[in-house]
Amino acid sequence: MSAGASGPTREHPGARAALLLLTILALAGCAGVLETPPAATPADFPGIAGELARRGISVDRIASGDAGCQDPELARTAIRFGAAGLDQASTVTLYVYIFRDRATYDRRRQAVDACARAYVTDPQALGSIDASPFVLVGQGPWAPRFAAALRAGMTAAAALP
Repeated sequence: MSAGASGPTREHPGARAALLLLTILALAGCAGVLETPPAATPADFPGIAGELARRGISVDRIASGDAGCQDPELARTAIRFGAAGLDQASTVTLYVYIFRDRATYDRRRQAVDACARAYVTDPQALGSIDASPFVLVGQGPWAPRFAAALRAGMTAAAALP
């Protein structure tokens, strides 16, 4: 009987081995994708508070949704909290605005300055730290070591994976 369209076909001797090799390579490639670490993303508020605590700053009186002004869009990103430590003896009220990404930070950054005018009593002593996509603002002056630890903590939190 001749091999035709309706007759039996013969496998090529190396076809099964080639198919097996391709399957193994494909699975190995998928495993490499699955084990790739995620891209670094900024921390959430507990991550920010943890970075501040590691640097000697205590955080309390946390209020989510308090922008310090009447801007409902900023309120969705804002958290008010008290902070003290190191050479900052008295607790200061700080506001952190946590934006989704750099584009949102760029678009809303000026709104933070406008909002700060509602709660900062002495504009000359305004404390502000930008660590995109975060902005940290509060009434200053802040003690030097405290301010440096705030900056280091916010910068570290902005780069957390």
